[in-house]
Amino acid sequence: MERIIEILQYTLRKGTGVTFHNIMREISIPLHQRHGIEVISFGHSMHNPDCYYLIRAFDSHENMVVVLDAFYASTDWRSGPREDIISCIESSQKTVVSMPSGSMEELDRYVAMVNAQ
Repeated sequence: MERIIEILQYTLRKGTGVTFHNIMREISIPLHQRHGIEVISFGHSMHNPDCYYLIRAFDSHENMVVVLDAFYASTDWRSGPREDIISCIESSQKTVVSMPSGSMEELDRYVAMVNAQ
């Protein structure tokens, strides 16, 4: 079975990386999970603390659109971390790819290994 992987890359405003990560870890990621969104990985880029990534997985492209539309329209998001997150972002890029399940298993193992360090 193939999964849809969304990779978001953010260039953050200078000096906001730590604040952004704290918001993501403490508020945004738990909110994603409460809305049934699978977060594969998130964090700072190794080359710059003000560059950040978020990787999410979905069952299909259609599922991604429906789930994200509902998430971003929710009161939880709009009255929650939205403004604090947006204020840290200078620019963002989005890539969406289809990934076979075997590749997903490899990605899951890699993320588990990195998170264990």
